[in-house]
Amino acid sequence: MLIECMVYLAVFVVLLGVGFSSFYLLWDNSMALQRTTDDIGNALRAGEAWRADVRDATGKIQIENDSDGLVLKIPRGKSEIDYRFSDNSICRKNAGSNSWMPVLSHVKTSQMEMENRNQIGAWHWELELTPHRARAKVPLIFSFEAVAPRQL
Repeated sequence: MLIECMVYLAVFVVLLGVGFSSFYLLWDNSMALQRTTDDIGNALRAGEAWRADVRDATGKIQIENDSDGLVLKIPRGKSEIDYRFSDNSICRKNAGSNSWMPVLSHVKTSQMEMENRNQIGAWHWELELTPHRARAKVPLIFSFEAVAPRQL
C-alpha cells in the first residue's frame, strides 16, 4: 500500500510539472503576442501620422544628415516637422519644439525615401520592427506611402 501511494505521488508530481510547464509556456506566448499586437498598432498609428504630415506639407520635403542619423524635414507653414530614426526608435519633433518625442520603439530598420512617379513626389517609408521572440516566424515589416502636395 505504501508503494502504491509513492507511485501515485510520483505520477501526480510528474503531471503537476507538465501542467505548470505548459501553463508558463502558454503564458509566455500570450505575453509575446500581446506585445507584438501593441507594436503593430503603434506602427500603424505612427504610419498614419507620418502620411498625414507628408500630405499636409507646404513646401519641399527634404532628408538631411544629422549627428544622430537621417532626419526627414517636412515644412508646414513657417515651421517644420522632423522625423528621425536613432537608437531603435522613431522620434518626431513638432514645429516650435526643441525636444524629440518618441513615436515608435522596437524599430529594427527604417528608411524614408522619395520616389518620382510621373512628376509626382511620392514618399515611401519601409519599417521593420524588432520581434519580441528570437524565433519569430513572421517579420514585422510595414510599408507606408504618401503623396506630398505638388513640390515647387
